[in-house]
Amino acid sequence: MAIRQGLLALLSQGPRYGYQLRAEFEASTGATWPLNIGQVYTTLSRMERDGLVSPGEQDDQGRVVYSITEAGRAEMERWFSTPVAQSDRPRDELVIKLAMAVAAGADVRPVIRAQRTATMSALQHLTRAKHANVQGAAQRLVLDSMIFQAEAEQRWLDHCEAVLTASPQTQERQR
Repeated sequence: MAIRQGLLALLSQGPRYGYQLRAEFEASTGATWPLNIGQVYTTLSRMERDGLVSPGEQDDQGRVVYSITEAGRAEMERWFSTPVAQSDRPRDELVIKLAMAVAAGADVRPVIRAQRTATMSALQHLTRAKHANVQGAAQRLVLDSMIFQAEAEQRWLDHCEAVLTASPQTQERQR
């Protein structure tokens, strides 16, 4: 997700200044994507340049409040209506690591075991976080997504282990 579209979504609820946007962005994503305040203001400047937001007057504390423009609303609606393609997602480092371990002829079992342990620990942490302090539907959806991804990773690791155990090439390398 681009920070730009996330900030537009927040601004669609009403005018805000940078620190509000940062706090609401992090709260909405369950603090899973922390933003640097510099990123927020740089993004706001670019969106202003592109006509997606307009700055208001400074308040008594020197903060500039930004509002979404019609062009910004159109950009946000375009983002909401466009599916995220698999090719637009970042590469999965774990998949690459396992593929390279297999290609290098390494014993992949310790790699899988270490990842399984780390993923299970993350899954437990996420589950506790979900039950402890979920504040609103946005945070719940983010945590649910992360839990489902961790569960899917565990299943995939099981699959990798089964495939590699059954593979004649792997059995030959392990001898």
